[in-house]
Amino acid sequence: MGIYEELKARDLIAQVTDENEIRELINKGNAKFYIGFDPTADSLHVGHFMALCLMKRLQMAGNTPIVLLGGGTGHIGDPSGRSDLRKMMTSEQIDHNVECFKKQMSRFIDFDKAIVANNKDWLLNLNYVEFLRDVGPHFSVNNMLRAECYKQRMEKGLSFLEFNYMIMQAYDFYYLNQHYGCNMQFGGDDQWSNMLAGTELIRKKTGKDAYAMTITLLLNSEGKKMGKTSSGAVWLDPNKTSPFDFFQYWRNIDDADVIKCFKLLTFLPLEKIDEIASWGDERINEKKEILAYELTKLVHGEDEAKKVLEAARSLFNGNGNDENMPSVELDGDSLPVMDLLVASGLCASKSEARRLIEQGGLSIDGNKIMDVNALISYKEPIKVKKGKKTFLKIVSK
Repeated sequence: MGIYEELKARDLIAQVTDENEIRELINKGNAKFYIGFDPTADSLHVGHFMALCLMKRLQMAGNTPIVLLGGGTGHIGDPSGRSDLRKMMTSEQIDHNVECFKKQMSRFIDFDKAIVANNKDWLLNLNYVEFLRDVGPHFSVNNMLRAECYKQRMEKGLSFLEFNYMIMQAYDFYYLNQHYGCNMQFGGDDQWSNMLAGTELIRKKTGKDAYAMTITLLLNSEGKKMGKTSSGAVWLDPNKTSPFDFFQYWRNIDDADVIKCFKLLTFLPLEKIDEIASWGDERINEKKEILAYELTKLVHGEDEAKKVLEAARSLFNGNGNDENMPSVELDGDSLPVMDLLVASGLCASKSEARRLIEQGGLSIDGNKIMDVNALISYKEPIKVKKGKKTFLKIVSK
């Protein structure tokens, strides 16, 4: 089985421009492909996870990845799949985020056998009139307005700033094609219109073909994007989402999503995944534990994965070993219980904290807390349990 056939077997491939050509290129290790990452935050998140895994799979098969960091396009912001304008960032913020991305990507990509580029190196120095004359004639406004990536923004109003994003992304592909020999682009399925614009621009400017392939979006069984919790995104940075919380996110996904995530995200052989899929429902928790361990190992390393696996088993088995439990330090040594829950990040507001307590969902050191006015001392470390699955150790600074 070639890498293309494996990607199909894992249900990773959504759309391709030229299947036979793409199959031959990547199966023979002749693809020099790029995936773009706009630095919209100081950490990658689960939404980037599949793209990183795809890049790793293709590199392992002998293909050459081009990691394109969006230091230029980050000044605009991709409107794809959004209903509002992205927050504008300063150049300093963008540069900082780029450096954070590169550090996290090193767990997935062998940079000695890859190309790292930043589109600020060519986009920020473009002469606007020259760019319009050089690139503008190759784009039909009628076609752009029909593009899927703009549909959601059209309902609330698409700014001219965002309208330019497709042209900039297409120009990236053309620039990488001319300067690095890039012959293929990969991305999420919501990027299809932008990617086609790039292949068309290359064809019109050079008369040669370039190719595009989109990968399946990471959606749950209800069709919603995975990687979101009540407190926000699931980050790959351990300082933003602890390895324990990262593990617990995958440990607690819906039963219907488990095998799909094994195929899309892990590097377990398909034969092993088929074996796991054959296990009965009575082994669902074992399936989820293996999935959580494999993904935590990918993102945070094997040592960290072993620690959080041990911590999770210990806590859920009730023997109380909290050595690797996520913890937070708070000022002082006591707080009213609702203030404690908000200050620790366990609840977003006092009203949420009140509901949690009144519904019997809060325990501290094994004791259920029902008094919304209780004063909680953490002069000595305390173990807080929210609901059935969230644990946190609180200590005094």
